[in-house]
Parts: sequence; C-alpha cells; structure tokens
Amino acid sequence: MASRGQHLFSADRRFATGGGLLGLAAPAFDRVLDQLHEGLRTGGFHAILPDGARREIGFHAPGPVATVTLHSWMSLVRLATSGSVGWYKAWEHGEWSSLDLVALFELFAANAVTLGDAARAKGAARWVNALVHRLRDNAPGQARDNIAAHYDLGNDFYAAWLDEGMTYSSAHFLRSPMEGVGSHEAIEPAMLLEQAQSYKISLLLDRLSLAPGSRLLEIGCGWGSLAIAAARRGAIVTGLTLSTEQKAWAEARVAEAGLTDRITIRLQDYRAVTGEYDAIASAEMVEAVGQRWWPVYLDTIARALRPGGRAALQYISIDHRLFARYSASADFIQAYIFPGGMLVDEPSFEALARGRGLSWDGRDGFGAHYAETLRLWRARYDAAVQRGALAGFDDRFHRLWRYYLMYCEGGFKGRCIDVAQVTMVKG
Repeated sequence: MASRGQHLFSADRRFATGGGLLGLAAPAFDRVLDQLHEGLRTGGFHAILPDGARREIGFHAPGPVATVTLHSWMSLVRLATSGSVGWYKAWEHGEWSSLDLVALFELFAANAVTLGDAARAKGAARWVNALVHRLRDNAPGQARDNIAAHYDLGNDFYAAWLDEGMTYSSAHFLRSPMEGVGSHEAIEPAMLLEQAQSYKISLLLDRLSLAPGSRLLEIGCGWGSLAIAAARRGAIVTGLTLSTEQKAWAEARVAEAGLTDRITIRLQDYRAVTGEYDAIASAEMVEAVGQRWWPVYLDTIARALRPGGRAALQYISIDHRLFARYSASADFIQAYIFPGGMLVDEPSFEALARGRGLSWDGRDGFGAHYAETLRLWRARYDAAVQRGALAGFDDRFHRLWRYYLMYCEGGFKGRCIDVAQVTMVKG
C-alpha cells in the first residue's frame, strides 16, 4: 500500500529537476561556483567539493554562514538548470548535504537580489517549469484539487504538530523592545505558540471593528479558529474552504463550542460568493489564489463588502525586486508543496485593491515572527514523528516536509519574503 502524501512527489514526473538532457546544457562547475561567489554579497558558505577540495563562496561582507558538502557535481547541474526545484531534488538524492539547512536558505534569501539567475531555473527548464505551473493554475475547475493536494493530507496529520487551535499561518508573538530580528516588531519566543496564534487572530479581528450581529465572511477558514473567535465577539460568520477535511473538522469544533447558530462553514470557492457582508477576513489564503486571479479575488471582496465595510488580510509577500524572476518559472514550494501557489507582489496587489475602491491601511509586517513559528512547527513535527503520531507517512515524506519548513524559515530570516496584516476599507 502506498504511503500517505506520495502525490506530492508527482512533481518529479512533470517539473524539470535538472537531470537528463537538460543537464547537458549546464555551465561548467567552476562557472557556477564563480556566479554564486559573485552573487553572495553578504555572508557565504564553505564548500567541500566532490574531489575533496575546499572553496570559500561569498564572504564579501558579514552575513549568514553555512557549510555545504557537494557529494556529486550533479548537484550544481541541477541548481544551475532548475534552481530551487533541482536543488531539492539533488538534496533528496544525496548529491549535497548541510548540517544547517536553515542557515543555507537564509544565506540564499538574504542575497536573492544580487544572486540574480545564479540559483534560479533558466533556459529550457525555466520554460518547462513555468508551463507545468501554469497547467496547475487555480481556475475554478482546478482550485479544489490544488487545495486537496496540501490540506487533505489528513486532519490527524496537521493535528499532530500544529497548536491546539489548528492555526496554519504565522503566529504573532508579544511585542518587545528587542531589535534586529526582522521587521519593526520583535518577538518574545517564550510566549507559547497557542497564545501567539490567538494573539495573531485577535490582531486581525481588531482591524474589523466587529459589533454584535456583524456579518463576517472568512475566505479560507482553515480549521475554524478565527471563525470561532469572531463568533465569540458576537459576529455571524460564514467561512469558506475547498478542503473537505477542513470543513468536517471546523464544523465539529463549531458544534463543540456551541456556536452552530453563529457560524456556517461552506465548501465553496470565493468566486461564487453572493450577498453582502459588514467585514471580510482572510489569513494567508491569497497565496493560493495565483497572480492571474488576484483581480477576481479583490473584485469578490469589493463586491461582497457593504460601503464602509472593512477587510483584514494576512498575506505572504516576496520582495518586489524578485517578483519578475520568481513568477517566470516555479520554485520548490510551487512544485512540491502548494500546487498553483504564488506569493504576493505587494505593490501590484495594493494597486489592484485601490483600483477597486479598497484602501490599503495599517500594514504591519512581522516576518521574524514567521521564522519563529516555523522553527516551533518543525520542533513539534519532529516530536510527532518520534512518538509515532504520523502513521502512514514514510521517511521520504518526512524529509520533504522538514525541508519545506526549513526552506520557509530561512526565507523569512533572510527577509526576501515577509508576512503582513493590512486593512482594506471599501469607499
């Protein structure tokens, strides 16, 4: 019997991972290392090459430091031709290793702008991966399959390592006067994950000025934590999800909380929304929309909000300077983890919102908090594996999932991606 989660590896059959004929077009190994050396303006990595030689890559200025052992030259072939998709494939095949993947990903993220195309898919691989990604576009007929690929891994899977509230988005830790950890907000790591997730939900709901009887639409309701918190503030909530697993869990939680008269969970695409609402909340759902559908997503919000109504979003964005290259192909996350996904290009997204009569107010970025959230998730995931709480998933899947959590943690630590909350008011 096949292990659970094996469908995520189907990318191997469709995306270009740098092997085969595409690998023949790779530049010489020294040239790849030279490009990395030039692009790593801050920090660097100690490279142990397949022939036993050592080379220092980068180190032009202080920054993140890692050590990478290249067990096969094929690792550089995959990186040079297929970027992060090929780099993961090389790691999975044992063609390179590092004792601290987070530090390595932080290094690449911190230098993403100056690295240019040195660590991105290029040539034929870029076009192949862009096409495959486009075929998994979140059109109405495909969106449910894309969501199911990730979220229908099973409620038991997520319950084993998320907090008790089953909140699968960045927590927000207590504010403190510490500096130098990310955005203008610093974190208080001693705060429990459950408390930090509850605090994040409170911050998002505070933006909506909910009153008893307020009609709230939640686009992407997950397992119901925000809906329950809003209902306890007196709101009448309609939650949308495309995951059958999430719907069943959320409805059970709503019933247990005695809030069935205040919360309705629908298995429904946001594009099918009708009616008018006083407020809309959406926490890290827009990343599953895709650039092609950003206008439609914002049209839905503008159409569904009453005049003067407020929408609160939590979203993950990528540095605007990187977006053109990022959107031209597909990265590791899009290939293996979130089919059809796309991080937000904030300037473009804000312009689309304003063009629909929606303001863009009170943006609060807290990327360092996401790095801490991911670190805690990984620790909880490892503990779940150790106690046997993730039955049915094999070692290959566990390696993929840990890689994913570390890849994202490094991205937030390196600040090429950010998470933020913002309020949009319909004029």
